[in-house]
Amino acid sequence: MSSNRAVDSASERPIGLALLGRLMRGLAQSPRYRLARRWYHRHETLAPPLLFFGGVSWDVLTLQRIGALLDNVVLGLYLLLLGGFVVLALLDRHDRPLPPSLQALSTWSVGAIQFLAGGLFSAYVIYYTRSASLTTASLFLLVLVALLVLNEWVWDRHRSGYLLVGLYFLAVFCYLTFLLPVLLGTMGIWVFLTSGLLSVGIVTGLLIALRLQGVFARLRSFVGALCMVGLLFGGLVTFYVQHWIPPVPLALQHVGVYHDVEQEGSAFVLWQERASPAGLWAQNGEDPFHYAPGDTVHCFTAIYAPTALQTRVAHRWQRYVPSRGAWVNTDRIGYQVVGGRDGGYRGVTYKEHVSPGRWRVSVETADGRPIGRVHFAVVKADSSDTATATPHRYP
Repeated sequence: MSSNRAVDSASERPIGLALLGRLMRGLAQSPRYRLARRWYHRHETLAPPLLFFGGVSWDVLTLQRIGALLDNVVLGLYLLLLGGFVVLALLDRHDRPLPPSLQALSTWSVGAIQFLAGGLFSAYVIYYTRSASLTTASLFLLVLVALLVLNEWVWDRHRSGYLLVGLYFLAVFCYLTFLLPVLLGTMGIWVFLTSGLLSVGIVTGLLIALRLQGVFARLRSFVGALCMVGLLFGGLVTFYVQHWIPPVPLALQHVGVYHDVEQEGSAFVLWQERASPAGLWAQNGEDPFHYAPGDTVHCFTAIYAPTALQTRVAHRWQRYVPSRGAWVNTDRIGYQVVGGRDGGYRGVTYKEHVSPGRWRVSVETADGRPIGRVHFAVVKADSSDTATATPHRYP
């Protein structure tokens, strides 16, 4: 009689839990699985960091680029699994009853969260560093790195709930900030805000479900978790308004200053000045550009954008004025970028009547969000010198 009731009870479980229970029972009978579980529990303090860096290493070896279908699917799967293990970890730490299959799975929640968080946030760091120079994205990247340091406190019983929820909110938000522009084919403040509001909605729904299961049961703790999500949302919006968040999903693949740029068929020919000993003494790593009356300075860029995304970018030409101690704008020239080309959408702007001194060209979005920058020093050319520019093909 008792065995029949057990069969009937199992048949009433959701199909997913029944399959998971069968899988966990099969694994429990495997000697290798039991050995792995014993090793994991014996080295429980060492395993999470190793798994975290395992997720980072996996991304470095396999990640392609923003907009790649496989990458988006894999990261989306990571995000779903991370949410599931966060729920399991919080239920387990609040001593909530779990089905046997989920109870067995929850023993791996710490390592799984570390691996998945390492995979997600390392992917975000890779994507964001591709979308801006380190000088413009350094503050936001420091925030991402700080999340890795917080892993040391995530597993404190009194604070793990808030930190895990905050970690998951940031993971969802960062994922949507580059997924929605790819899906919608556009980018800007409204797309960013939509990503944030969707993230708030997803995590709020998760908090409500956890509260119904006895996690964040006290109103004070539940409101505290909601306030933390709201503060993170407000902080990221502030970062965006201040141009501290790189303009994903754009990625600068090439930027340079040339004496001439010509198009031959589908390729561009870039006439670049040969390196000279004077370049070794250029300030701040700026390459010398020997300029003669009548010359034209060209700035050539190649910017990757996912398929179907169209947006405007601009080259901001600036000259350093020593008397002011500041960079002064001279020109801002914009053009349209169309996504889908592996080598990047190529564009060129140029300037005549350039005075000697320090110059730079900033590549930025239509709303002024920096993508990258090139520095060069204009030096008056000696009339006795012959032309030393050599051609390079950019496909």
